[in-house]
Amino acid sequence: MTQIRLVRTKAEIHELHDGVRNWGGLVGLVPTMGYLHAGHLSLMTAARSRCDHVTATLFVNPLQFAPTEDLASYPRDLDRDLGLAEQAGVDVMFAPDVEEMYPDGSPLTTVSVAQLDARWEGVSRPGHFAGVATVVAKLFSIAGPCLAFFGEKDYQQLQVVRRMAADLDLRVEVVGCPTVREPDGLALSSRNVYLERDERRAALCLRRALDTAIAAVERGERRAEAVTATMVAVVGAEPLAELDYAALVDPATLEPATTPLQPGRELRLLITARVGRPRLLDNAAVTVPV
Repeated sequence: MTQIRLVRTKAEIHELHDGVRNWGGLVGLVPTMGYLHAGHLSLMTAARSRCDHVTATLFVNPLQFAPTEDLASYPRDLDRDLGLAEQAGVDVMFAPDVEEMYPDGSPLTTVSVAQLDARWEGVSRPGHFAGVATVVAKLFSIAGPCLAFFGEKDYQQLQVVRRMAADLDLRVEVVGCPTVREPDGLALSSRNVYLERDERRAALCLRRALDTAIAAVERGERRAEAVTATMVAVVGAEPLAELDYAALVDPATLEPATTPLQPGRELRLLITARVGRPRLLDNAAVTVPV
């Protein structure tokens, strides 16, 4: 196993990646905010399986946190993350500080993806996706042509990044990877560490809500509002959970699905709830039976 290399500057990444591409190698990029878990490691493993060189990034991006959110307390452990990334086969960890990424302070140029960022998380966290799209556009520019691996757990983020890369003609292929879950079904998240014991049990209502909605569609429910109502009811029955939104949407546009649901159509279920301190997100694909 090759020892991971810690890189702090954009100039070093430019040189490293240009060197890989000069001999015909394929670069894999895995953007993260650190405090790695098995979901992140699955992205790194996927990159390792497809690419000649893998760079993971570790940057807690201040642009995507509102003043009331957990930027200062967001979990951080660089030594732990380096060890885990090395075991997953990562060659380089790019961990710039804020001054390296934003040398003049908050950038005057930002990126937003209209329509895709206007609903769901965009309503609950105004400005969040502009922060995400801006930092990811910078990381893509720094990395150069590559494959970039993102998890489906943050599904709206994945679609925003895909559209941003396509609209700006960035020479990056965005690869979506399946959500990684605990054995009991809870989607992995760095914020799960905030859950107390009872909250951890309560958090399973998100997965139950998705499963209940999928079952409703598979039994023949064709009213979008009824499918959504099943998710609302499941989370509403959990006293420790406070629903933010539940939706059945088009997987590409994220627009709400319309009634009647068309046979053979693939849709996406989205759900977000606050359980104790953290807001937890989950989603699942569902195909309307023929």
